[in-house]
Amino acid sequence: MKYLTPLALFHELLKTKARERGRLLGLDVGDKYVGLAISDPHNKIASPLSVLLRKKTNIDLMASDFQSLISELSLMGFVVGYPFERGRARTAPDVCFHFTHHQYYHSYVSPSSHNVELLVKPLDLHPVLAKTITDKFAAVGILQGYLDYVNKKVELEAPE
Repeated sequence: MKYLTPLALFHELLKTKARERGRLLGLDVGDKYVGLAISDPHNKIASPLSVLLRKKTNIDLMASDFQSLISELSLMGFVVGYPFERGRARTAPDVCFHFTHHQYYHSYVSPSSHNVELLVKPLDLHPVLAKTITDKFAAVGILQGYLDYVNKKVELEAPE
């Protein structure tokens, strides 16, 4: 594996033929759950997908789930949000994995779980449902932040 910038991941995706271009999976990794979001085939829009339970005892099951998602959804890479310390407004790097070339990438997004919690709280949902929604949409925020950044960067770099 080698380190590349977030834009390098997107340039690698753009180099592939449109029919072979895969989607990206956004992950909001928490202490107990991993929220998942998926990009559209053109890597412009992120949508919520699901939530996985994260425990030391189910790591093999999670790995199997990810292998299934890679093939079923034609994934080209992951955009993984690093957990951040609550109460500290720091921006943490995200790790992006690109499967075809076995490379990983870093991008920068703002913490999103807290923002989603603020939107969900007034709905007075069952705690499990609220947590599921929060984790999914935090993953959407991570992935959409990455997609917006790289798409804008590609637009600005395009020759006129």
